[in-house]
Amino acid sequence: MKTATIPSLRVDPELRAAAESVLKKGETLSAFVENSLRAQINFRQTQAEFIARGLASLAEAERTGVYYSSEEVLGELKGMLEAKRAENRSK
Repeated sequence: MKTATIPSLRVDPELRAAAESVLKKGETLSAFVENSLRAQINFRQTQAEFIARGLASLAEAERTGVYYSSEEVLGELKGMLEAKRAENRSK
């Protein structure tokens, strides 16, 4: 697979220095930028999927007229968490 380039990015010297100051041993600025770009893409895709699920849930609630209170949702989540903790303790 051929590689492609990302457009050059001009930044203030302070931003470049800040980025270089947090590089891990052996890490290049290019690798840092690539990892940051991948992380931001992942974040935005996850965020878009979350919003899509929320909108689909709203549409379903409006269609069926079935809504759940925050207490009901939190209670169910608490039960799931307690069940998982009990499962982990038994291992």
